[in-house]
Amino acid sequence: EENIGYITVIAFSQYVQEASFEEVDRLVKIMTKYKGQCSGEVTLPDCPRLTNDILLEKTCAVKGLPQKYNFSHCCSMVDLERERCFFHNKKSDVGFLPPLPTLDLEEKCQTYKNNRESFLNNCIYEVSRRNPFVFAPTLLTVATRFEEMAKTCCEEQDIKLTAFEQRWAEPVIQYLKALSSYQKNVCGALVKFGPQVLKSINIAILSQKFPKIEFKELTSLLEDVSSKYEGCCEGDAVKCIRRRSKIMSHICSKQDSISSKIKDCCEEKIPKRGECIIYSNKDDRPKDLSLREAKFTENENVCEQRDANPDIFMAEFLFEYSRRHPELSTPELLRIARVYEDLLEECCTTENPPDCYGNAEYKFNETTQRSLKIVQRECEHVQNLGKDDLKYHYLIKFTKIAPQLSTEELTFLGKEMVTALTTCCTLSEEFACVDNLVDLVIGELCGINENRSINPAVDHCCKTDFAFRRPCFEGLEADKTYVPPSTSQGLFTFHADWCQAHKEELQRKKDRFLVNLVKLKPELGGEELQSLPTDFSNVVEKCCKAEGPEACFSEEVVSSGEKKRRHAPSLFSLQ
Repeated sequence: EENIGYITVIAFSQYVQEASFEEVDRLVKIMTKYKGQCSGEVTLPDCPRLTNDILLEKTCAVKGLPQKYNFSHCCSMVDLERERCFFHNKKSDVGFLPPLPTLDLEEKCQTYKNNRESFLNNCIYEVSRRNPFVFAPTLLTVATRFEEMAKTCCEEQDIKLTAFEQRWAEPVIQYLKALSSYQKNVCGALVKFGPQVLKSINIAILSQKFPKIEFKELTSLLEDVSSKYEGCCEGDAVKCIRRRSKIMSHICSKQDSISSKIKDCCEEKIPKRGECIIYSNKDDRPKDLSLREAKFTENENVCEQRDANPDIFMAEFLFEYSRRHPELSTPELLRIARVYEDLLEECCTTENPPDCYGNAEYKFNETTQRSLKIVQRECEHVQNLGKDDLKYHYLIKFTKIAPQLSTEELTFLGKEMVTALTTCCTLSEEFACVDNLVDLVIGELCGINENRSINPAVDHCCKTDFAFRRPCFEGLEADKTYVPPSTSQGLFTFHADWCQAHKEELQRKKDRFLVNLVKLKPELGGEELQSLPTDFSNVVEKCCKAEGPEACFSEEVVSSGEKKRRHAPSLFSLQ
C-alpha cells in the first residue's frame, strides 16, 4: 500500500517496455487514485479484486495505448490468460530502447531536489523496462538504494563522478545483474520444465543454506516458496512482494529450527529483511550429521519406499544429499538426483535391487568428476589466456554454436562468461562457484520464454534436461543449419570517428566486429579468428595516427585485397 507508485512503475514498465515516462506517470496517478478510493471504502466493486488485474485493466483502458504498443490482443483476454499474454510480450533483448539519458551529477541532484518522487520514479522506470523479468521486491530494494544514493551524494560537496560510481552506482548495478540472471534462470526452469524442477532447485538451495532444518519443516517452507515464484515469474508485482514477505515471516518465526545466521536480518524491515536473509551465510552443518545417509543406498526396502510416494522420496534424497554437500553447485546436486532416479528405475526391475543400487555413491562421484573436469578446463583457459583473449575465445564459441542470436546478446554472453570464470577460478569453492555462475550464463542463452527457438542443437540442450544443460552445451560444435549472410553488410567499413572513440567504446566495436565476422565466416578456425582482434587494434592505431584516417582505412582494404590474391592472411582479406 505504501509503495503503490513504485509498484505501478515497475509492473507497467516491465509489461509495456516501449511506453514513455509520461505514460507511466499517468498510470501511477490512476492507480494512486484507485488506492485512495479503496482505502476509504473497501466495499466498492473493484476493491476486493487482485491489484494486478486492476493494473492491467486500467492499462488496457488508456485510450490508444494498446494499439500504439501492440498489446490489443492481450486486452481482449481476462484474468490469468491476460496476465500470461502480457508476460509473453516482455522482451529480454532491450536493444530497441534508446540509450540511458546522461546527466551530470549536479543536474541529477537538482532534479532530485526539485521533485524527489518524479526523480525516483524515473530511475525505477528506466531500470524496470531494461530488466523486465527482475522481481518486484528486488526493484523495490533498488529504489531504496537510489534514494540513499541521491540523499547522500547530493548533500556532499564536490563529489566526483568516478567516486560516485565506485561507491554507489557500481554495487547497485552488480546487485541487480546478479539477481536478474538468477531470477531469469529460475523462471526459465519453471516455464520450460514445470514446478517439479523449480521445487528441486529450491530444495537444493534451502538444504545447503539451512542444513539443520527438518525435512517436514522444509516441505512446509517449500509450499510458500513455490507460490512466490508463480506470482513473481508471471510478473504479478503485488503477489510477488506479498508472497516473499510471507516466506521471510515463516523463516523468521522458526529461527531456532532453521538457522542461527539470520537473527539480525529478521530485525530488519521489509524489503531489507528479505535481501538480508537471501545474502546471509550458510548455517553451520549439524555436528551429528553423518557423512552419508545410508537409507538411500544400503537399505533393502529402497524400491518399496520409492514406489510408495516417488515425489516425496526423491525430494528427501535431494534434501539429505544437499545438506551434506555444501561444496557442490545447485546444478550438480540436480544432476546427482537425476542419476539416482535413473539408477533406481533400472535397479528396481532387477532380481536383486540392493546389489544394483549399492554402487550409487560410485555413480555420484563419477558424475561429479565429469563436471569437475569441465570446470578445470575452463579455469585452465583463465590461466593460459589473458582476460581479452579469454573473452574472444567465448565470443567465438558462442557465435559458432548460436549464430542466430543478435550481436548484442552474443557479446553480452561472452562478457558474462569471462566475469563468471575470473570471479570464481581462484576461490577455494571454485567448482560450485563456476558451475553455478556458468549455469546462469546458459540460462541467459536459453531465455525465459518456452517458445524461444535458436537452432535445433541449442534448443535440444535448453529444453531436454535442466540439470544436464551444461554438459550438453559442452559437446556442441558449430551450428550446421546456419546460412551466413551473402554480403559483409559494411562490416569492413572503418570510419575516422573511430579515432575519437573512448577505449571502452573501441573495445565494444572490436567485440562486435569479431562476432559479426564469425557470423559472416563461420568456417574460419578458432586460431585464425583469435588473432584478428589484435589485427583490428593495429589497423585502428595505425590509421588514427595517419594524417587522413579515412584514406588510410581505404588503403588497408586495397592492400588486403592484394594480400588475399597472394594468399597472405590479413584482417580485410577476409571480406
